[in-house]
Amino acid sequence: MKSAALCGILSLFLAVAACAQRPAWRQASDSELASVLPSRAPVLNEHIETEMRTASGIVNDRGQFIAGVVLLTAGYSADGKYSHYLLVQAPMHFASFVLQPGDYLMGWTRAGAEDVLNVHFNVAATGKLAGTAKAKRIPGRGPVESIQIWPPQSGGLIQIGRFGIPYKMSPKS
Repeated sequence: MKSAALCGILSLFLAVAACAQRPAWRQASDSELASVLPSRAPVLNEHIETEMRTASGIVNDRGQFIAGVVLLTAGYSADGKYSHYLLVQAPMHFASFVLQPGDYLMGWTRAGAEDVLNVHFNVAATGKLAGTAKAKRIPGRGPVESIQIWPPQSGGLIQIGRFGIPYKMSPKS
């Protein structure tokens, strides 16, 4: 009888511990990215074509994605303000703001120094500024990426070219 009660308590403890664990994030496959990223991204009142071969993203064990892709903005009114489309399905924490789930546009300007970019995140539907972050040059001679989203377990970084923006995920996402 005691062993049955002990097994029940142990099973309950393990179930609670499993529920409390943070979801695991991993790189999303090309087919997963194609299923969640639009071929024409909503940008204000337009739909701008995306370059799917540049797509990058992560997915957790709950099926939530963080994914980005380059926008083909030539000939549109984006006028250099936006270069990337970002799909966020779980809150992302940056140094000074949080991106809630939604569709965003990313653009950047030089910050005066060669080693820093000012990256701005705007709501895709309205263009309203959601936040800004500094992207710093990634040390070393690694690959230059149009966009690469690294999972939180790998340091949580959105890479644009040779620059990286650190982020963290909420413990519950």
